[in-house]
Amino acid sequence: MKIDWFTVIAQIINFLVLMWLLKRFLYQPILSSIDERETNIKNKLLDAESQKKEAAKAKDEFNHKNEIFNKERDELMQKAAAEAKSEGDKLKENARNEANELKDRLEKAFAEDQANKNNNMAKRLKGEVLDIARKTLTDLSSVSLEGQTVDVFLKKINDLQAQEKAKFSEALKGGKPILVQSAFALSANQQGVIQKTIGGLLKTENTYEFKTRPELINGIEILTNGYKLSWSVTDYLKSLEEDIEAGKKVEMDTKE
Repeated sequence: MKIDWFTVIAQIINFLVLMWLLKRFLYQPILSSIDERETNIKNKLLDAESQKKEAAKAKDEFNHKNEIFNKERDELMQKAAAEAKSEGDKLKENARNEANELKDRLEKAFAEDQANKNNNMAKRLKGEVLDIARKTLTDLSSVSLEGQTVDVFLKKINDLQAQEKAKFSEALKGGKPILVQSAFALSANQQGVIQKTIGGLLKTENTYEFKTRPELINGIEILTNGYKLSWSVTDYLKSLEEDIEAGKKVEMDTKE
């Protein structure tokens, strides 16, 4: 059999050309596409791994921030509770102080009310004692209560002890007039008797000033340069008031 080398060579050339064409226009694009696809897959896997790491990092950051938030929240709650307790204690203390102040004011108001009642009672008692004394003295003698008052006061002057006389004389050295005050107007005769009694007692010449003071309640007093000598129903009533108050205090202490 005779071989047609031209045909064989032509077929070889055709095959080589076909292989080149296939490689150039078919295999190479397919391989490039496959390489590109593999590269894209690798990149996506790398991106996924990176995103996974970022997600883990974000989760860690979130957990850390959450821990910080919880810690700060607990601290704020503890601080708020402490402040609330402190404010509550302060409000309780203020309320206690206000209650004590109110109690003190009520007790003071009650004491003042009682004092006013006692003063009013004392005033009524003084007036009643004075009326009874005046009526009694008028019924027992023809001498008026005012006259009796002057006589009692003169007796008190005459009965002065040596020490009181010395104080009286010392007060007169200032040269000031002797002020005689009485609950009622003294007659000229009564004024003269008082001046004579004082002059005879102290052996001095003095000037006198006479004034009327109804609040003395049927009493007479002498004032000169800081020295005072007095007698009145007020003195007895004041002593009576002090005894009554002392008795009340003892009674209250006993109840407590």
